[in-house]
Amino acid sequence: MKTSSSSISLSLSLSPTLGIWNQLIVRGAPIIMSCCDCNTETPKPKILAVILDLDGTLLDTERATRSVFTEFLAKYGKTLKKEREEKREIGKTLKDSSTATVEDYDLPLTPDQFIEEIIPMYQQKWKHAKALPGATRLIKHLHDHGVPTALASNSLREYINAKISVHQGWQGWFSVILGSDQVKAGKPSPDLFEEAARQMDVDAANCLVIEDSMVGVKAANAARMEVVAVPPHGEAAGCSALAKTVLHSLLEFRPEHWGLPPFEDWVDNALPIEAIYLSGLYDNGFVNEDTEDGKSALPDQVWGVFFGWAVVDMKKSYRVVVGIGMDPITCSPKKKIQIHLANGGNCCISNKKVKLLLVGYIRGLNSKEVTSLDAESLEECKSIASAALDLPIFSQHAYVPLYPDTFSVEDMVATDELGHY
Repeated sequence: MKTSSSSISLSLSLSPTLGIWNQLIVRGAPIIMSCCDCNTETPKPKILAVILDLDGTLLDTERATRSVFTEFLAKYGKTLKKEREEKREIGKTLKDSSTATVEDYDLPLTPDQFIEEIIPMYQQKWKHAKALPGATRLIKHLHDHGVPTALASNSLREYINAKISVHQGWQGWFSVILGSDQVKAGKPSPDLFEEAARQMDVDAANCLVIEDSMVGVKAANAARMEVVAVPPHGEAAGCSALAKTVLHSLLEFRPEHWGLPPFEDWVDNALPIEAIYLSGLYDNGFVNEDTEDGKSALPDQVWGVFFGWAVVDMKKSYRVVVGIGMDPITCSPKKKIQIHLANGGNCCISNKKVKLLLVGYIRGLNSKEVTSLDAESLEECKSIASAALDLPIFSQHAYVPLYPDTFSVEDMVATDELGHY
């Protein structure tokens, strides 16, 4: 079970330190390696199985349950301590996180009473937790290629089942599913990972763990397994010190780097993705996102160069290339969302309300590109986006909740009133 920056979510992101980590980008997949590895990299053992964390790695439970903890505290006349929650370590077991919460807020409850009261509130929200970018794609890919894959979470097993049951195919794609109540100790103990390896009949040295928290990375290191960290804003610096490979998103993960079968779903240089939608005011090259209580509607793992359409004042739609990341210099958790028209300049949308529908992914962003894509790279991305948006796999999307019920992607790309540019 994990806590998040705004709740004790039952599984309840600062780029990696650039002075320590050198970032290589290969077709949108940053592999962040320590400086000492740049000259002589230790040969990696053959990876035969993959072990995945759940909350924050595959599922965005934090946003789905964001309001629960605040509502719970209000019942006891307490208010959320934002600074304390932002510093709270994620990835702990339910028992540990509950004990800390009761103490921090001086609640008139035992940890067990706290769990008994708050669990039903979370259960109502779990069904709304969305898969993080690239999660379904990765699980299905590993299953389809016969790679043993385990799900190992600090959540209790029954909570894991409740969270993944609404995601089609997930239950059957995992070879092993383990919760912290099925082993002696949860993360950062290596027990979960070691038991997953045992049940898959694979040596620990031949397992790759993918985690989002320092607690999970510590557990993987303790199990002597290879580990890839995909941390949120607040965990990135810590994970960078513990993991040799740190990614911003599962969309950046390259299986072939680990001797696993490569993805086969790229269409030329574009990757179809589940639709991402957001809105805000366009100003001087960037979109100031509409947020809820100052928090982005997008997970930290939405990071990279995307493409799709921008609808301006509900009058016209434009093909766009969109860069999304966080500024590593200011260390601000606010996303930098740069927008570029695929077929021209941006003067026609200046200081106007825009709604973005992103349907494709091109590549990752390095730290320098978060604030501005260089001209040559931008033109290449525009060319890729323009060609891709003519293809049915990108243009034929169903209705998206961001837009009114009568306004679909087909409207955006086909109607005379809106047109596309």
